[in-house]
Amino acid sequence: MRKHVNKIILAVFTLSISIVFSQEKDTISTGVINVVKPYTPTIADAFKVKETPSIDDEETATKKEIKYNIFSFPVASTFTPAKGKAAVVDKAKPVKLYDNYVTLGVGTYTTVLGEVYLNHTISRTESVGGYVSHHSSQGGIQDLLLDDNFSDSKINVNYASRLRDLSWNVEAGFQQQRYNWYGLPLSMVDDAEANNVKGGHSFFGAHFGSDVTIENTYIKSGSFLFRRFGDNQGSGENRFLIKSSIDIPIDKEEISTGIVFDYLGGSFDRNYATADELKYGNFQIGVSPTYELKQDDLTLNLGISAYYLKDTEASESKFYIYPNVTASYRLVNDILIAYGGIQGGLIQNSYYDFASENPFVSPTLYIMPTDQLYNASIGLKGKVSSNMSYNISGHYFADRNKALFINNDITASSQNYSYGNSFGIVYDDVDTFSLAGEINVDVNRNFKLGIKAEYFSYSTNGQAEAWNLPDVKGSLFLDYQISQQWFAGANLFYVGERKDQFFLNNGAITTPFTVVLDSYFDANVHLGYHVNEQLSVFAKANNLANEGYQRWQNFPVQSIQFLAGATYKFDF
Repeated sequence: MRKHVNKIILAVFTLSISIVFSQEKDTISTGVINVVKPYTPTIADAFKVKETPSIDDEETATKKEIKYNIFSFPVASTFTPAKGKAAVVDKAKPVKLYDNYVTLGVGTYTTVLGEVYLNHTISRTESVGGYVSHHSSQGGIQDLLLDDNFSDSKINVNYASRLRDLSWNVEAGFQQQRYNWYGLPLSMVDDAEANNVKGGHSFFGAHFGSDVTIENTYIKSGSFLFRRFGDNQGSGENRFLIKSSIDIPIDKEEISTGIVFDYLGGSFDRNYATADELKYGNFQIGVSPTYELKQDDLTLNLGISAYYLKDTEASESKFYIYPNVTASYRLVNDILIAYGGIQGGLIQNSYYDFASENPFVSPTLYIMPTDQLYNASIGLKGKVSSNMSYNISGHYFADRNKALFINNDITASSQNYSYGNSFGIVYDDVDTFSLAGEINVDVNRNFKLGIKAEYFSYSTNGQAEAWNLPDVKGSLFLDYQISQQWFAGANLFYVGERKDQFFLNNGAITTPFTVVLDSYFDANVHLGYHVNEQLSVFAKANNLANEGYQRWQNFPVQSIQFLAGATYKFDF
């Protein structure tokens, strides 16, 4: 215990001495300090450390340059990469294509539809084929006095040869059609019954033609066609048409030139009012040189069309010149393309063309060509996406001697077509303005859709109206491959109002006045099923709106129709 007390006393003594010496060295006065002025810092008192400070050392060492030398030598590697394998893809079974098919269908109104297409490959460069079709109906439209049955039969054979620089084919065909002038106005029913009117009218036609295409020569292509067309009323028509396309070299440039020779001649057993024979005929020679200029996104075609017309019946001739200028410009690649032009031509009208458009014409037509002074057009087209395209256009036509269908007046000739139940042709100078829009969509490879609409405005010179020309036309079509077996489609049509003349018979005289034909809507759908690669069955429904509308005055069409059939594909 005494030992620990001595250590404590020694430690206290040492600490006391240290305090005494520390107090002696302190120079700070413990008196009162008076502050004369408070410290106010300024910007000059602060300093900023530089990113790269300056060095005040008396000696600085410079960096020594170092040179690198790389000594490469091969090193053996035992690494072996694994071989890649292609991913397994489920391949679709290739579709078998057949060269021949036969279709047969039957439906309401005792409708029969048949088609046979045959093609046989003789060698690697030669083939021969043929086509036969038949469409008929026994009719049955209600409240008609005359029969409304019709039939349309065709047969065609062809031969084709495809060589390295030359391709050509020849074909021949025959067609027979039968229709009826069943569109009697109510005021003429009694007279028709009294005279035992039979409204049958048959057409027949035969043609022979050829096409040739030549590569690496100035003569690019050529074709000719001969057609004989007539009916059971003593009418007959011949047409011979030759066309050729030639490139003419001029000073290292080539002028694409089209050449046409068109002969038409025919006769009718009588004209509409009298029993005098009615003849017509002409031939025309046309030349259309065109120079194409391409520069960046602009394509410009500059040319003219010149025609010489000889009327063989009137022994008159005339010379025509028309503009032939078109242009297109890519504003935004394929998205927006502007196009336009002004063209004209001499349009050859024929009995065959008129009867194909309106089978209820009378065999008493006066036929002459139409002088289309110009067809001015402007539009925009392009692709909105890879599967959607559009086309918007405007046209202005100036036609001289434009052919218009008009209801024939009532005469005392007692012909089957003289009771206001047939149509004739009148010619007038008609200016036409139109606006059109079209959209085509390929939603995918199995679904396609198209919509088109067009508006018309007419201005006539001699006639009161532009007879039987619609003010609006529209259409929609779609094609849908539902599955590998099922497929479907639809076609919808809309035609606006048209105007025609109507004759009021009061027993003594007939008075013509203008009548408005109502617009109509026609919807057609079809559904099919592939039983196997060769056999398919289908069903069709036409005129789903069930409207007996009048495409031509006093000629109502069949209401809703159903048809079912099958198609078989095969090879020899």
